[in-house]
Amino acid sequence: MSNTFTSIDFELATSKYSSVCAVGIVNVVDGIITNEFYSLVRPPANKYMWQTSRIHGIKSKHTENAPTFIELFPQIKGLILGQAMVAHDELLDRSVLKETMGFYNLSYKELKLPQMWECTSKIYRALGFERTKLSICCEIMGVSLQHHDALSDARATAELYLKKDQVKNNLKIG
Repeated sequence: MSNTFTSIDFELATSKYSSVCAVGIVNVVDGIITNEFYSLVRPPANKYMWQTSRIHGIKSKHTENAPTFIELFPQIKGLILGQAMVAHDELLDRSVLKETMGFYNLSYKELKLPQMWECTSKIYRALGFERTKLSICCEIMGVSLQHHDALSDARATAELYLKKDQVKNNLKIG
């Protein structure tokens, strides 16, 4: 894949993949971040689990006046339509996007995205990292991260993707 892509990260309000409460999107063109988008998102019924709020700090009081996913979708679509996609946990973020779109009766196929996205966690594991949690990869690679902030996570994922060629061969991290 070239260095033109879009990275995305979601935070969830509950264990349901359709409970998006924040989204971060970073567009990269020729290796340069050209656009960043962040929004809180009011999840269905503005319902949260304390376990998820404890991780990202977002609570119902923060999203009671936030737009719903369907209200934000025109902006999101404009940023990801037809893009090469990168996520740190590709399966999770791709599944969240698909399930949330399905919840709102939106067509995922309309986005013209690749069937599978690039996954920085898998890339770094293949490069020899024994542990590939986003915070660990960022610490090793010198990437700034405010973990579980959707925009910071998406930006860090983009930077990790751009830095993948800087990893020394056979690097072993304990």
